[in-house]
Amino acid sequence: MADLIKELVSGVVDSALREILKKTGVKRTSTKRTKRRARTTSGGGILGDILEAAISKPAKKQVSRRRTAAARSKTRRRTA
Repeated sequence: MADLIKELVSGVVDSALREILKKTGVKRTSTKRTKRRARTTSGGGILGDILEAAISKPAKKQVSRRRTAAARSKTRRRTA
């Protein structure tokens, strides 16, 4: 009876270890993200850098907006 239980437990442990080791292996196929990044990048080297710089726009500076007269009067009415 003890041998049967021991054999059953060792079988379960072996199969579990095999599953874990199979899952932790190196992935052969690349992920969707890496495929997408590889597809969108234009040619490498100096030419690619020049093209990328020409296409991309510089970041816009944030400008504070002035409040309108209506907005100022609304806040004045609320506090008064």
